[in-house]
Amino acid sequence: MHSLPPPLPPIALDVAPDVVARAAKVRLVVFDVDGVLTDGKLFFDEQGREYKAFHARDGHGLKLLRSTGVETAVISGRKSESVSRRMENLGIDRVFQGIEDKLPVLQVLCAQQALSLDQVAYVGDDLLDLAVMRRVGLGIAVADAHFTLLAIAHWQTRQTGGHGAVREVCDLVMYAQGTLPGVIERYA
Repeated sequence: MHSLPPPLPPIALDVAPDVVARAAKVRLVVFDVDGVLTDGKLFFDEQGREYKAFHARDGHGLKLLRSTGVETAVISGRKSESVSRRMENLGIDRVFQGIEDKLPVLQVLCAQQALSLDQVAYVGDDLLDLAVMRRVGLGIAVADAHFTLLAIAHWQTRQTGGHGAVREVCDLVMYAQGTLPGVIERYA
């Protein structure tokens, strides 16, 4: 005789109500790369080719978030073929690399999608992210971000960059928008 599996526990994230309210409005989440999607380490082989390590759970979180209708983009201060390949693999086509002044790029991206900055979450770790984080509706710093970003962020991940921080962000947005239970149920 087969018994039914136990029910899933209720979903409850320990997040301040104002952060949940901000995340509920988000229609676009923009990520920095080095220090957010990666741990910030740069690897080069003898030919000068750069390699980066990405967390698989972060990638899956990005796919799940996009499946709920929330758009994603990447704005990075550096250029890297490994970033291009990873984002292509994840189906993220809004990838801007070699951008030190990120705010104008974000403003154009918002204009193209008819979004206000209040509908944007931005995830960063260092000073290149400061101007953007100060203007978006939900500024998020990874746990090991520069102290300046930690001080101004609306929310801070528990995980460090490249070690599941992006998945936390994706889960937060889905939780705030009420889509997380349905996403989890797909796998139950």
